[in-house]
Amino acid sequence: MAKPESSETVRRVLRRPGRLPLLGLTLFAALLYLQFLYLPSQLFEPSPSQLKHSEHRIRLFEQGLQKCAANTLVPVQYEIPPSPQRTNPRWNSRTGQSTPMLIANATLFDGTGFVKGSTNILIHRGIIAAVTSVGRDAGTTPEDVSVVDAAGRYITPGLVDMHSHHIASVWPSLASTDDANEVNDDTGPLTPMVRVLDSMKAYDPATTLIASGGVTSSLILPGSANIMGGEAYPVKNRLRSGANGEEVVEELLLEHGIPQPERRRYMKMACGENPKDVYDHTRMGNAWKFRKQMAKGKDLVAKQDAWCLSAAAAKEAGDVESINELVRSSRADEKGYPEEIALDSTTAMLRGQVNVNIHCYEPEDFEDMLRHNEEFNFSISAFHHAIEAWKVPEMIKSAGSNITIATFQDFAFYKHEAYDASLHAGKTLSEHSVPVAYKSDHGEEATNAKYLLFQAAGAHSFGLPAELAMQAVTSVPARSIQQDHRIGYVKPGYDADLVMWDAHPLSVGATPISVFIDGHSALPESKTTEILAKIKNPDNPQSQTPQMRPMLESEERKTFCSEVQNPRGRLVVTGISKSYVDLDNASDESNLVNKNETMTMILSPSQGIVCLGRADVCIHDAATDTVIGLKDGHVLPGLTAVTTDMGLIEIAAEDSTSDGDFTGSKDILDPSNIVYAKYGVHLEGKGFQRARIGGVTRAITSPLSASSLLRGVSTGIKTTGNKTVLDGGIFQDDVALHFVVGQSAKGASTSKSDPGPRTTVSGAIATLRRILFENRGKDSIYGAAADGSLPVVVHAVNKYDIMQLIKLKQDYSKVKLAIMGGHEAHAVAAELAGADIPLIFTGHRGAPDAWEKKDVLPGPPLSRSGASVLVENNVSFAIGFSGEGAPIGQSFIHNLLLEAAWAAKYAGLSDRQAVGLVSRNVEDILGLERSSDIVVYEGNPLEFGASVVLALDGRGNVDECWPEAT
Repeated sequence: MAKPESSETVRRVLRRPGRLPLLGLTLFAALLYLQFLYLPSQLFEPSPSQLKHSEHRIRLFEQGLQKCAANTLVPVQYEIPPSPQRTNPRWNSRTGQSTPMLIANATLFDGTGFVKGSTNILIHRGIIAAVTSVGRDAGTTPEDVSVVDAAGRYITPGLVDMHSHHIASVWPSLASTDDANEVNDDTGPLTPMVRVLDSMKAYDPATTLIASGGVTSSLILPGSANIMGGEAYPVKNRLRSGANGEEVVEELLLEHGIPQPERRRYMKMACGENPKDVYDHTRMGNAWKFRKQMAKGKDLVAKQDAWCLSAAAAKEAGDVESINELVRSSRADEKGYPEEIALDSTTAMLRGQVNVNIHCYEPEDFEDMLRHNEEFNFSISAFHHAIEAWKVPEMIKSAGSNITIATFQDFAFYKHEAYDASLHAGKTLSEHSVPVAYKSDHGEEATNAKYLLFQAAGAHSFGLPAELAMQAVTSVPARSIQQDHRIGYVKPGYDADLVMWDAHPLSVGATPISVFIDGHSALPESKTTEILAKIKNPDNPQSQTPQMRPMLESEERKTFCSEVQNPRGRLVVTGISKSYVDLDNASDESNLVNKNETMTMILSPSQGIVCLGRADVCIHDAATDTVIGLKDGHVLPGLTAVTTDMGLIEIAAEDSTSDGDFTGSKDILDPSNIVYAKYGVHLEGKGFQRARIGGVTRAITSPLSASSLLRGVSTGIKTTGNKTVLDGGIFQDDVALHFVVGQSAKGASTSKSDPGPRTTVSGAIATLRRILFENRGKDSIYGAAADGSLPVVVHAVNKYDIMQLIKLKQDYSKVKLAIMGGHEAHAVAAELAGADIPLIFTGHRGAPDAWEKKDVLPGPPLSRSGASVLVENNVSFAIGFSGEGAPIGQSFIHNLLLEAAWAAKYAGLSDRQAVGLVSRNVEDILGLERSSDIVVYEGNPLEFGASVVLALDGRGNVDECWPEAT
């Protein structure tokens, strides 16, 4: 029987050119309906199941054609700069910004550079509507506009953090809410199919803390345990920002309001030590697994492309038989268009539809990943961490895809691939035109994203130009994650994400006064105003322009240091602006006639400092003396750092580089089992180099401990690098007896006679009391601690643990007790002062990253600082560093005085008191002899941009000359 309609009819229609895709698909579906359903039904009366089968084939073919079309799509290319008439897709009429706001008289960094003069910024409905110079016609201003007078303060774009783990792993950290890494035997190291979206929690309190530091947008990445870790998602850091004010993850997303097919896709990958160690592979094993995964993806892409070509040909020819064959399969799991959900993101990478971000540290790993990139033709957007990228900038640049280096400024030494860090990395990379971004890797206190800007400020001090330093936390990361059409700039048409700072944003302790996300204030304005009113700030917010550290070229430094280490006659330093040393033969700047006058310091080879004062008092002869002329000299006592690892560990992840951890496996009630740091300390390493450039001449270090109440006896060491343990490198053998109370001490039994299960916090307190009670009057280290001749330092952070220590002091009044840590000490500050218990405070920029620190003060602008509460209650304290298993203190030790300056700013202390927090106060708390070390700086070391010129011992000998560090 002849067919009522031939296939040629279908073919003729399919061949017609110039049809819109949607119209073509619609007509094609109609024709298939005629072919498979309607016409046969007029002749053959098909059964219901046959009809459903035919409908199914039509649907499969339509879906396949749609996926073929999607394969050719690239990420949407938006207009840059955007149109001022653009709308913010996150805006809603119910809770979105409804009243226009004019921020007037701002000093603006707009994402490109610092704008000259004063600027007005108009924002409305979550968009920057206009940016104009003050005094110029800004056009029509809405009648209902509210005006905020910036009064010359700096306004910047909201900061962009392109590497964070908050929301996926919330604070305080608990095992039940840590969802950053998909690690299990079923999936192994290749998990591109998982999405961090499915781990996100729209209640993480860290989100608000991060916003309070001016970070308005973050890319939330899976962790780095796996070679391919899964898909990432960008967010705005404003909780409950939707129309109903509920905890909805979708409403956190930066691309909320944008149709799903138009949203960017991001992949997190990792190479090097992390996946190698988690899965016990070598680098070549990791590379093989990755290549195998990509080959599978490439094979699927080939199958998909072949299907699409066949489908297009069948459609064009109207070949019903071929169409029927394309949607038919002999396998139940392969129907129509070939696809596999586990390979979806991999094939999208191969098609150039995914922004690829790779955790990678070392040159060999960069090179290997670039080799994979060339083999499989995917595009790398950024290398993250990338500690050693400064070694191979041209190799990275030669990849040709403008790869961003998203790195740390200071954080280093925690594993081998982080060991060869350079504080000048940003400068080096920028000189080779490699884009540099700084990111947080938010997850613990040391990587708290709230303080992202501090990294950019540090990079600037080590040579990265100011505008590039600011771009590194605004427009560069925005461009790298392909969101630079919306964020990273203060220009018309961009999202209204802005930050107003209380000082120059690259200065120490720069703090947001206001933070706007989509035009909404992210800070509680009335509370913030009250808190910030108590902070010490310059009268003119533009008055302090941060400087770069002055540097000498290699030959110039060699010549300079040869002269000062072998002086002709006396060594004379002129051009000293300020002195903070306490010498009988020294005056300070208060004796100067006017602010332009400077002081002179004279050192005699046999007598040390013989004069420090006005030039007309400290008279010298340039013909017979060696004279050093400084522009803005500062003279300070050598600083003393209290650390938990200095000289005892070099690379945290490599046990062979450390003294080893005391685990409490021995009976700690027996004083013969106490560990002494003096027997294991090494007086060299990269941490010592950083100490020297920070003016730290002495350090206190206690034995390493893991899960034990007892830590051991600390020792006092010189950091100058020219002493050993045999000739004065240890300035005090036994400084204090250290214990640990809290969660980190719950790991081991306290007694060999009672091995039992892990001890409790309460058990640790009881054992400490027993040690002090039973050893009163005994000739042992424990006896010395019980009788007050040796200080007892207890590492504790929780307020209830600190309360127990206050009770202990009340019961054992002879004990010279100090607390190290003290994150929640503000809650019992009055009681600490009443009990005369001083604090070595490591939590002045603390974070609620652990349950025992959940009530730490987040600090301005959300709360007062812990330091300010301690000062108000007359608690004696110093500033220290705590690593607890990782050399965090060594990473940041060059910033010790800057940390003290920051704490002093928040607590209203003077510059001299700030210096005391890391010198005299340490000596008083631990009963140390006053240091006679003197350090001379070019520049103000209480701000970024000062360099150590000389470090002198008490006899005036030059221990260090213009020290350098990586």
